[in-house]
Amino acid sequence: MAFDNEDVYVACGTGLKVMNRDDHLSSVPTESARGVNTDADGLLAEDISRAKDRLAVAKARGQGPKPTRWGGIRLLWLLIGPGVLVFLGENDAPSMLSYSATGSQFGIGFFLPFIVVTFLAAWVVQEMTSRLGAVTHRGHAEMIFDRFGPFWGFFSMADLLLGNFLTLVTEFIGIRAGLGYFGVPPAMAVGGAIIFILAVTMTRRYWTWERILLGVALLNGLFVPVALMTHPHWKAIGWAFVTWHPLPGGFNNQNLLLMLADVGATVTPWMLFFQQGATTDKGLQPRDVGYGRWDTTIGMVLAMVFGLAVVVATAPLFAHGISAVNYRGAQFAQALEPFVGRIGSSLFALGLVEAGLLAAISISTSSAYAFGEVLKQAHSLNRSIREALPFYLTLLGSALAAGILVLIPNAPLEFIVLIVNVIAVLAMPPALLFLLLLVNDREVMGEYVNGKWLNIAGITVTVLLVLCGISYGLTSVFPRLLSGM
Repeated sequence: MAFDNEDVYVACGTGLKVMNRDDHLSSVPTESARGVNTDADGLLAEDISRAKDRLAVAKARGQGPKPTRWGGIRLLWLLIGPGVLVFLGENDAPSMLSYSATGSQFGIGFFLPFIVVTFLAAWVVQEMTSRLGAVTHRGHAEMIFDRFGPFWGFFSMADLLLGNFLTLVTEFIGIRAGLGYFGVPPAMAVGGAIIFILAVTMTRRYWTWERILLGVALLNGLFVPVALMTHPHWKAIGWAFVTWHPLPGGFNNQNLLLMLADVGATVTPWMLFFQQGATTDKGLQPRDVGYGRWDTTIGMVLAMVFGLAVVVATAPLFAHGISAVNYRGAQFAQALEPFVGRIGSSLFALGLVEAGLLAAISISTSSAYAFGEVLKQAHSLNRSIREALPFYLTLLGSALAAGILVLIPNAPLEFIVLIVNVIAVLAMPPALLFLLLLVNDREVMGEYVNGKWLNIAGITVTVLLVLCGISYGLTSVFPRLLSGM
């Protein structure tokens, strides 16, 4: 199942194209029989779109007829995307609100280094996911279906779709709250978000879709100037990393739940399905594994810095004794206005909107990838709606349904947020187990199989997440269990 894929040039009537040897051979006859658009050589429009991207990659490597001068930098630019998007997508509205609660309740002591550790754990997981996608050219749900059987394939898809839908609801809550700070009515906020998702999705080209989202993702950095406006105590921040202060109040129920929320803000199941699906849709090859690792690293560093910025930005609430235990949505922006002014609080609210919008697109796309992979339907952003109708219906339908639910009066939104946290924490260990089995399967990975240290890191992360899940379950059932610790 692992191949030594190389870019090969295929001459056709429209000029030079770069194709992967195995990209289209098995699917063209079936697709042609369905009436899907193909060129004179019987190639899918999806293959041709991806071939154009691979041609640019080959030129950047110096293999094309006109090699580029700055090949290495251009190559990184061309191959970057899935890793940055998955990490900044996980810096979603609930995650940023979790970091806001962390900073406002505990300041910068214990949780700054703790959040760094959670991002390092997420990097271990996503590096394996990126490598698996580049080597196999197949999505995560499809790999589970084929290697572990239909039961686990359908189970993983159903579990993901449910968790993703509930998470989508929280993203629209964040969008509604962020725009509500500027007086935008809820219906207009949700409707505008859905229209934007529709417009971005209709590009019919993965490359275009990815570049638009990368532009949106950079707005996650709005939290950085807000943090700087609070005039942070840099010596105290540095000292927090050097000493790693004990957790104030110990490991009681409230503190443990906040820790688990911060874990859920960096490591969740949808990230596996999205990054592997996007890596496949982008057309990354085994030789691109190193660049995929850089992509994942850049995404992790950016998301970590932006997440830490939220903690630093809300730390003044803790320092001035302002209770933010029951704050929701844009209330954090309102509370920060005395410290950062109207401009700073507006940037904070806009950051929440961006976080929810990017995550809504990423999460709904991960659902569509999984649905298409398990049901053997076309699942590519390089396809038209007619060619991949179930894929687009899943993507847009889940976002539309979640947005409508947010607008229903008296909808149990707080309960949904709680359930999302439970599902994210409890669903991750099984997903990681499948991932570890796949990246250690030499028949699947060939020479790109996991090494010793990656296995140690992966198993450690899995064990810690299992302990988190057990702790969360015990404290939910026995809320007084950790009192006094």
